[in-house]
Amino acid sequence: MKTNKIAQLALLAIAWFLLICPLTPSVEAESAEAGSSVAGTVKFQGTPPKGTRMEMSADPNCTKAHPGPVITQDIEVSAAGGLEDVVVYVSDGFGDKAFPPPSQPMVLEQKGCSYRPHVVALQANQKLEVVNADTTTHNIHPMPVNNREWNKIQPPGMPVEESFAREEIAIPVKCNVHPWMKGYVAVFKHPYFAVTDKNGNFTLKDLPPGNYTIKAWHEKLGTQSQMVTVAAGQSGKIDFIFRQ
Repeated sequence: MKTNKIAQLALLAIAWFLLICPLTPSVEAESAEAGSSVAGTVKFQGTPPKGTRMEMSADPNCTKAHPGPVITQDIEVSAAGGLEDVVVYVSDGFGDKAFPPPSQPMVLEQKGCSYRPHVVALQANQKLEVVNADTTTHNIHPMPVNNREWNKIQPPGMPVEESFAREEIAIPVKCNVHPWMKGYVAVFKHPYFAVTDKNGNFTLKDLPPGNYTIKAWHEKLGTQSQMVTVAAGQSGKIDFIFRQ
């Protein structure tokens, strides 16, 4: 009788173990999927064009913000050929899957009478917080095609918050008060995008396994695309080369 009870308890323990164990692989698989990424570099081949001097004399507050002439460069290339301010993103592969926007805003700063960073990227319906760090009044005027256009005056120290409901790559932004100021806002329906740093590097993080079309957009050099396959828990590599 005692032996039967022990056997029954053992069977119950085994059954309970088998019930719980299948949960572990799914958690591990989920973690592996979340760890997949694609990284790479965007480079410029050739001689980049010379920059042009920004004429800021219309507003003394702007000229005071700089000790010398300000040179603007639409094609920013590092010594090693890395191309800055390229938007790299997944353009295909998610179907109708919905992604909630981050709770944290993307910050675009008006400083030294220029937009910093020059190119920002965010999700649809994520807040864009525009900060005026200058001592002069600006305005912020995005000119979208697929989204609602807005145009707001911005005194010093007064933040502006807005959002864009639809995907658009990329929206030109200007300041009507200072016509030399320009920037771009890229809007995506998913979180798989990046803007290259000063060395042309980028990383697309936490990609689920699958086959994707990756695109790279530059304001002057256009758009390129490549296909990539992402395996669970592994890192992929993809590079782009732009020429003028």
